[in-house]
Amino acid sequence: MSGNCTLEQIAKTLKEAKSVVILTHMRPDGDAFGSALSLSCALSYLKIENQVCVESDIPSNLRFVDGIERVKKTPEFAYDTLIAVDCSDVQRLGALSDTFLLAQRKNVRTLNVDHHISNTRFALQNYVRECASNCMNMAQLISYLGVSIDKKIAEYLLLGLLTDSGNFSHDDVNEEALSLAAKLVAAGADIRYWNYNLFKKQPKARAKLHAKVMSGMRFYLEDRFALIVISQEAMQACGADNGMTEGFVDFPLNVDGVEVACSIMEIKSRQYKISLRSKEYADVNGIAGTFGGGGHIRAAGCMLFGELEDVIDRLTYAVSQYLAD
Repeated sequence: MSGNCTLEQIAKTLKEAKSVVILTHMRPDGDAFGSALSLSCALSYLKIENQVCVESDIPSNLRFVDGIERVKKTPEFAYDTLIAVDCSDVQRLGALSDTFLLAQRKNVRTLNVDHHISNTRFALQNYVRECASNCMNMAQLISYLGVSIDKKIAEYLLLGLLTDSGNFSHDDVNEEALSLAAKLVAAGADIRYWNYNLFKKQPKARAKLHAKVMSGMRFYLEDRFALIVISQEAMQACGADNGMTEGFVDFPLNVDGVEVACSIMEIKSRQYKISLRSKEYADVNGIAGTFGGGGHIRAAGCMLFGELEDVIDRLTYAVSQYLAD
């Protein structure tokens, strides 16, 4: 719709609003919820009516987050402003994309704050800055709103920062990210608690699914491309759900010699959610873009349809174009 504006301009629009609906992408992760819930807190402190909406169910691995139960699937009141956070494209809003597009036709103010390189600038006002976590953008926006970061906001921001930075292991983690983490801890966020609940604690069903999936890991392209397949059958056999697969793709990436790792999760028959990660140089945003997806250079995703082996063949060829000779 338009180019970037400043976070100051986004903050000004929000402060002029009487009611705001905050949207984020389908199948949301920690950065999506952290971005949305931290902003919701800030707006509530300013006494601006607001609500967080996402089309998907709350993933099981994030149900421990305080306040996440208040997230709705559709707006429950009239609003004059819509803001999408941590969402690269309007279609990533899923069923709520129609809500967003209809709002624009009715001249409702639409905003977009994101950190994905593939963002399409789909709102009337867009702020897109590549960084380790969209919660880094949200921390600045909350500051421009004139709201101090208290313990609750700090916890939500740390949720996003930890998850999208891979617990500070990705190569886009810089001084700003670590400095923000220090400020959030100083504000009261318990990094040990969040680290344990996000990355270490797991139900028995997840442990069983992890063992089953990793035992079937495949290697291609002279072992530089590794992939795992998470089938509906395997999840049902282990009593697991989609939310329990968070982080699975990192295991094959950590194998020596692997540059690109891929998780192929069966959503339903002939439909697969693809998660891609790279270690040093491969641009997985470009790989995902081949299939209409996107994300970041080191972490991206897309949806693919067809028979599993055909999907694997298409992915393997696409990956081969992004591996160094």
